[in-house]
Amino acid sequence: MKIEVSAEQRSLQGKGASRRLRGSGKVPAVIYGGENAAQSIQLDHNDIYHKLALEAFHASILTLNVAGKKESVLLRDVQMHPFKRQVLHIDFQRVDKNKKIHMKVPLHFVNADISPGVKTSGGIVSHVLTEVDISCLPGDLPEFITVDLVDMTAGHTLHLSDLVLPKNIEIPMLVKGEDLPVAAIVIPRAVVSEEATTSETAAEEKTDES
Repeated sequence: MKIEVSAEQRSLQGKGASRRLRGSGKVPAVIYGGENAAQSIQLDHNDIYHKLALEAFHASILTLNVAGKKESVLLRDVQMHPFKRQVLHIDFQRVDKNKKIHMKVPLHFVNADISPGVKTSGGIVSHVLTEVDISCLPGDLPEFITVDLVDMTAGHTLHLSDLVLPKNIEIPMLVKGEDLPVAAIVIPRAVVSEEATTSETAAEEKTDES
């Protein structure tokens, strides 16, 4: 998904200026990184608030249009008001298409409902991780990574090394030897108790028959 963000140059600095800016429906922001100096900009609050609700906005190369000049950037930090639905500040980082980036991307779990652990054993999926830190060139950045649970059985745990990664994607933690769990199928206590009771009843009936 290609997402473009429109912005304006911001000349006034300081807490007072930022407060007035927010009062006028704008959000102070900054672009940093690359060979150019950091640049202060301002965004339309309503536009950026709705864009932040998009999952892809947090894991995509964004096009930032500042007064007609476009740059490729990543969303690096968002400061929200503690209780209001208000964006206070945003940081963007410039990207170089020839240099690898580190980015957290969401995990999309599929086929849990038809996995043996859920469908046959009555288990539920426990999501240990919902996103993963990856390394790749900007042009290879995926919006998400699909995690197929179709073959998972009860008691089975899926790890980072089990993920099917898109081309040219690396997981730094795996390189370091840290193979973290991603998801597991666990059997609820109620199901275990019911199975135990059924087994006991069957055993008692067998005893009575003998």
